[in-house]
Amino acid sequence: MSQRSKKISYQEFLHREYELHHAPFQPERDFYETIRSGDMKKLSSLLSEPFHKKEGLGVLSKDPLSNLKYHLTITIAMIARYCLSDGMSLAEAYSLSDYFIRLTDEAGSPEELSEIHKEMCQSYAQRMQKIKRGAITSKAIHTCINYIYEHLHTRITVATLSEISNLSAPYLSRLFKKETGYTISGYIQAKKMETAKAMLSSSDYSIAEISASLAFPSQSYFTNLLKKDTGLTPKQYRDRYAGHITPEE
Repeated sequence: MSQRSKKISYQEFLHREYELHHAPFQPERDFYETIRSGDMKKLSSLLSEPFHKKEGLGVLSKDPLSNLKYHLTITIAMIARYCLSDGMSLAEAYSLSDYFIRLTDEAGSPEELSEIHKEMCQSYAQRMQKIKRGAITSKAIHTCINYIYEHLHTRITVATLSEISNLSAPYLSRLFKKETGYTISGYIQAKKMETAKAMLSSSDYSIAEISASLAFPSQSYFTNLLKKDTGLTPKQYRDRYAGHITPEE
């Protein structure tokens, strides 16, 4: 598999639902920003209007219930992406979105969709509130973490992170450990494994494609890491967890 196909494979997974949407209007952006900021008080007031009574929704289906389902699916995908961009892990963002999209698909009434919408917004906002309370304060480490998330499909080095953060490698390594509790290499590996597990449980990419898309040295190396982490091979992990991810209580 070429480097180009590796990158596309990873990016397709990362943005698989995001690309469904039309560009939102400013009020919708403000709504997403409220969830991303974890502002539960403001969110409560914004949720006073039921989703199924919201005005201005475009016509994506002639069937009214299907139309609402499509719009709610787009909203879920957008919120997942907003939260992902500001610190929520890929695994958590997509496990929540997959869970609520399944509920949306199974809903039988507009009122039920409104309840799903409310629960989904609150679930994301509550998690973002926790993330904000324990947020990284150093700009340099925040820059490094953002770079890591955007480049999981490549081999990320301390030298590269040192360059983009304008810190020496030894100082960056000490600061990173102090603020995250991880070594740099340990953090990168943890995030790659977290992403690999999300891909195994919520996509149909082959094990070889997942391994290549996250720049593991080989499929056997990836298999050994996963087995060490979970006690399961990639196939066993997929068989056990595919379709069984639910949000935390």
